[in-house]
Amino acid sequence: MEHESKSSRMAASLNFEDVRRLIIHNFPRHFVPMLYCMEKRKCENQTLITEFNLLDFRNLHGLQILLFLLFLVIYIVTMAGNILIVALVVADQHLHTPMYFFLGNLSCLETCYTSTILPRMLASLLTGDRTISFSGCIIQLYSFGFLVVTECFLLAAMSYDRYLAICKPLHYSALMNGRFCLQLAAGSWVSGFLAITIIIFLMLQLTFCGPNEIDHFFCDFIPLLKLSCSDTQLISMVSLFLSFFDTFPPFLLTVASYIYIITSILRIPSTTGRQKAFSTCSSHLIVVTVFYGTLVIVYMLPKNNTLRDLNKVFSVFYTVLTPLLNPLIYSLRNKHVNMALRKVLSKFAGSSSQQV
Repeated sequence: MEHESKSSRMAASLNFEDVRRLIIHNFPRHFVPMLYCMEKRKCENQTLITEFNLLDFRNLHGLQILLFLLFLVIYIVTMAGNILIVALVVADQHLHTPMYFFLGNLSCLETCYTSTILPRMLASLLTGDRTISFSGCIIQLYSFGFLVVTECFLLAAMSYDRYLAICKPLHYSALMNGRFCLQLAAGSWVSGFLAITIIIFLMLQLTFCGPNEIDHFFCDFIPLLKLSCSDTQLISMVSLFLSFFDTFPPFLLTVASYIYIITSILRIPSTTGRQKAFSTCSSHLIVVTVFYGTLVIVYMLPKNNTLRDLNKVFSVFYTVLTPLLNPLIYSLRNKHVNMALRKVLSKFAGSSSQQV
């Protein structure tokens, strides 16, 4: 009786964590993910998920066709506008400057960016099929994360370019030379690639055993991580560190550049001079404000009920509308791009009339 009483007290003193450690120590490693499922109560068995359901805009059943047509027009205009800017920057010698070199990189990025999300969303709105395979979801997350981080660094490089052009005009050509431009652009793309590669490597170590519904219109990191029944502490810490490193320094550089730019513009005595100086950076400032503003709302503000309901709406801004705004803002507000476009159109019209 005394032995039984002692065993009962020992059993009562063991909590779930002690039992989990004992089993992990004595059982093969492939049993470990099941324990995390038991701990988080996220799955009843070890049936692995092979596909996910993207719930996207399921509450707007009556507007599916309207949303499809709207996003289709946005996709066509976005692709045409960004591809046109890339073509103009490559073809026109007057646009072979650092500012338009970065703009061409940004337009190329936006072309890939919008193609990562919109085609899948259009197919879902048209057919009603919201399923996406596990590999397809990981590829979409990889492409999306890679391009978002790259855009943060590219926008910072563009703001630094405008800072040198306005605040240090006499040294601009020497400081922002061709080699330095290539280094900034290449560094932006490489930074995005390295950051998301680490995250995806850790993501592939997780186990997904249900549920499989992602309450979003694309495979975003946080909604996908919530579906894992593995221990996500490591990937959460690593992603927090990488997110801080890959977004805060570029954002800080962008803000500091524009503080110096605005200060320099206000010191210009003539109104015409101030307007001319501000016009060279106003387009980029609008794009930066929209991009970082929506990112802060979606990822950094507390997830109360109101913001949770509006999360998809704000996500549309930086995933769909920002790639659309870039070519419109830079083409409508930039006289050099407009002049290059007129030249192309005049050559095209001249060649057409000669053929007739």
